[in-house]
Amino acid sequence: MRDPLWKAVKSFGLTEVALPEAASVMPTRKDAPATPKTPSPTIEALMQEVAGCTRCRLSQGRNKLVFGAGNPDSGILLVGEGPGATEDMQGLPFVGRAGELLDRILDAIDLNRRSVYIANVVKCRPPGNRVPAPDEVDACFPILIRQIEIMKPEVIVALGASAALSLLGTRKGIGALRGEFHQFRGTLVMVTYHPAALLRSPALKRPVWEDMKKLSVLLKEKGLPRNVI
Repeated sequence: MRDPLWKAVKSFGLTEVALPEAASVMPTRKDAPATPKTPSPTIEALMQEVAGCTRCRLSQGRNKLVFGAGNPDSGILLVGEGPGATEDMQGLPFVGRAGELLDRILDAIDLNRRSVYIANVVKCRPPGNRVPAPDEVDACFPILIRQIEIMKPEVIVALGASAALSLLGTRKGIGALRGEFHQFRGTLVMVTYHPAALLRSPALKRPVWEDMKKLSVLLKEKGLPRNVI
């Protein structure tokens, strides 16, 4: 045999060579069984999880927790302050007089409750419709954060001072914040007046309309709403 390796083996007086058996093949990542994925959380699951929330004193006087409603896949989230009396009875956001006005505002830019999602900073009605106390906001805000994390909206509209202050962490007033887009964790935020403020001060309808026109242009640029139901 002319193989130089075989000649070297024969020089040691060996006539046979036992070759090692092929090692067993370890499964590659492709061959290995897939690790089961944890199902992505849903808005419905979160709503069930927090249905009996008692994180703050507001839970003691509520009739119904007002979690939110609308289309969570639309890419558009509207955030108000907290439920009023009608919302507290029905368990739905913005269904009183302010809600009727909000419907008309949305309709003016070709939106409706099937093409946005509506929620509040606090999910239970403050007594007498007062402004939520800081500790009440702190207790409830994590629920809103989780709603945002699940829905991944591309645009958030903050309706009123409580929503704007909670999302942007600022003490500036609405007048200083509206007219331009801000950001919350990388998501664009538009600040405008709460519909209830328009009922008290009709003169605010003009600036809100200016805000809505800017919002409409942005939504068209982004191709929103998506997945209209």
